[in-house]
Amino acid sequence: MSQGLALACLLLMGGWVLFGPSGLISWSENNRLLTERQKELQQLSAERDVLKNRVALLNPNHVDADMAGQLLRTDLNVVHPDEMVLLLD
Repeated sequence: MSQGLALACLLLMGGWVLFGPSGLISWSENNRLLTERQKELQQLSAERDVLKNRVALLNPNHVDADMAGQLLRTDLNVVHPDEMVLLLD
């Protein structure tokens, strides 16, 4: 009786090692998800760097003239009378 119970416990633990949430079967899935998350993290870091740059250029104490001009043109549709607007597809 005790040997059967011990065998059942060992089989249960072996099944848990193979098929559990962090088992050998799910290891490749976890590696794939880790790779996806690392790519997503790199993309978000690049976006954050772009936004940091824009914030630095729009510092209220010293606004970058090119950035201010770009925002006026894109957001408010403001152009100088002698400018020509070219739309690119």
